[in-house]
Amino acid sequence: MPKLSTTDLEISRLCLGGNVFGWTADEQQSFAVLDAFHAAGGNFVDTADVYSAWAEGNSGGESEEIIGRWLARRGNRDEIVVATKVGMLKGFDNQRAGTIEAAAEASLKRLGVDHIDLYYSHRDDPATPLEESLAAYDRLVRDGKVRYIAASNISAARLREALEISEREGFAKFVALQPEYNLVARQQYEGDLEAVVRDHGLRTVPYWGLAKGFLTGKYRPGVEVDSARAAAASKYLDEHGLKTLEILDDLAEQHGTTVAAVALAWLANRPTVASPIASARTVEQLEDLLPVLTLDIDTTRLDVI
Repeated sequence: MPKLSTTDLEISRLCLGGNVFGWTADEQQSFAVLDAFHAAGGNFVDTADVYSAWAEGNSGGESEEIIGRWLARRGNRDEIVVATKVGMLKGFDNQRAGTIEAAAEASLKRLGVDHIDLYYSHRDDPATPLEESLAAYDRLVRDGKVRYIAASNISAARLREALEISEREGFAKFVALQPEYNLVARQQYEGDLEAVVRDHGLRTVPYWGLAKGFLTGKYRPGVEVDSARAAAASKYLDEHGLKTLEILDDLAEQHGTTVAAVALAWLANRPTVASPIASARTVEQLEDLLPVLTLDIDTTRLDVI
């Protein structure tokens, strides 16, 4: 497995998103998906303290708790790279030092682990000096509670500034970025943000790698999909989206694989991308994603859509 950026974290070509755990997937379903992912060679799992606070009856941390119980019952902690985040859960929705440190302790407890492999600033907080936030993350790394830190939902200018501050102060540096990035949402990342990632030797772990499910190919004109994300995914049913699906269909047929795997392979083949994130609430959904772990395919036809 390739290593993430400058770290010693060996990660699979697909990162399993944990946002559905405790939301559209109950614990039994979540365990089944995690088991199947691991059995197929996947080892990189992404979650956050805010998952899944938006679901009725939830308060946040449900995904971490499910992953933590799975790790404990399977006894495979050393085989899994666990990423989680701080900055969007109510009461912890900032990047102040006290918030970062308290949230990390809470995540460690829910996950049932003694360290977090990759800890993200989930969202930039312009109201808090970067020096304060970065010093807190650095303390977590020095204390062994976090191995590496990363950023998400941040501008190119702020990311560059954070990296410069860490260099100047001798703090642990962000090693990765988690932005929205996929075949039908490219403009936000490609450009200045991608340049900062490339110039500083970071790597990207994109979220919504399948555009909220649109790039699985199940959303088509006139087709109703029973999904919590149907409305969000259907917004891509425009000329560009339909052209993208047409090429994905063709490539999937040529290579005897799934539309979702081809879409994820395009992301995985991008020069600054380490591992795209995609989630599945059932083993059947996961099976459509798993081919990307080993799929060797030329996706350049998709570059210029």
